[in-house]
Amino acid sequence: MKARDLIGKTVAFAGSGGLDSCTITRWLTDMGVRVICFTADLGQPDEDDTEAIRQRMLKAGAEDFVLLPEQEAIAQAGLQVIQAQACYEGRYWNTTGIARCVLTKAMVEEMQKRGLTIFSHGATGRGNDQVRFQLITNMLAPEFEVYAPWRDEEFLARFPGRSEMIDFCQEKGLSVSATKDKPYSTDANLLGLTHESGMLESLTTPAHFVTPVMGCYPADAPHEAETVTVHFEKGTPAEINGQSVDLVEAFKRTNAIAGKHGVGIGTHLVENRFVGIKSRGVYESPGVELLGTCYGWLLQLVLDRRAREFYEQLSLLVAKQIYQGYWFDLATQMALRAIAPTAQLATGSITVSVYKGNLSFVSADHAPHSLYSEENASMEGIGTYNHADSEGLLRVFGVSARVLATSGQIL
Repeated sequence: MKARDLIGKTVAFAGSGGLDSCTITRWLTDMGVRVICFTADLGQPDEDDTEAIRQRMLKAGAEDFVLLPEQEAIAQAGLQVIQAQACYEGRYWNTTGIARCVLTKAMVEEMQKRGLTIFSHGATGRGNDQVRFQLITNMLAPEFEVYAPWRDEEFLARFPGRSEMIDFCQEKGLSVSATKDKPYSTDANLLGLTHESGMLESLTTPAHFVTPVMGCYPADAPHEAETVTVHFEKGTPAEINGQSVDLVEAFKRTNAIAGKHGVGIGTHLVENRFVGIKSRGVYESPGVELLGTCYGWLLQLVLDRRAREFYEQLSLLVAKQIYQGYWFDLATQMALRAIAPTAQLATGSITVSVYKGNLSFVSADHAPHSLYSEENASMEGIGTYNHADSEGLLRVFGVSARVLATSGQIL
């Protein structure tokens, strides 16, 4: 779809009030396209003035501005990420990927209420977000059309880079925070921040070049450790240090605690984008790192060997599905339903020590579904376990082991 095809029509544009949003909105408006800007309140820690976003987008030419209240939704989605331990290629908690799922779903639903059928976004043609926006829209509203300026040759000819966009906004009297020497870009929500592009594209730029938003680097953290206890009820954090919390508050409190101690700050990752390009990002996700680590330690207590093996396969699948924009498809929903019983067993309190970027296990308690038994695990002469009982078990295992040797299969 090209911009020329939109003249006289109305598009719903996912905008954040930044450089790309203002540029695209003004450019489309100047061409005769009506633009309604949609912004989601996802608990962005770097943006607490949604009214300023509204004013920037209206000044850029938007016909209307729609604020979608989605903090509860992003918190619930973040919990599902934690319950699935859905980290992509290491320790990236999919904070941006899952946020795109929440935003797109909310936006599509509001568009349907308003009778809008053209979804537009400012994601580049090199990244993952274009895939996420496109696929999620196609899944939830197959009758919708999607317009992506960064895949429109006319737009690309007019704006080959950020410099031209900045010049355009200045010519139009639009106030944007971006500058030609801005060293990197940031995308934020309640679960975490993604920093990329600019000087971060060079692998000679260290991760600590980024100025943290959600906390500090470990070297700058307090010199005293802090003990934190998270109590989960059926997979959901219900108390932080003995105080009851709802889900949004659980993320906010752990963001503050973990961020203060440099946990989950400055995570460097060179990852494989869905489009086949490797990219470099620096991530912040202090609260998710704290809650996710505690939840992982609780799962160690309740999952047996077979359940653990199956769970880890599901975890990898869900992580990839979120990253690639397939959160709403059948495979993801099947995996989430298979994971759900583990959350029902995940009740217990995990206490950790937080110190200079590290989380150390302190204790686990009040876990009624724990399979761990001190008596059975003990090397001391306690409990009912008889070491001699292993003799018969190992004789059975030994049959196949010897066959491997006699058949010449031991290389």
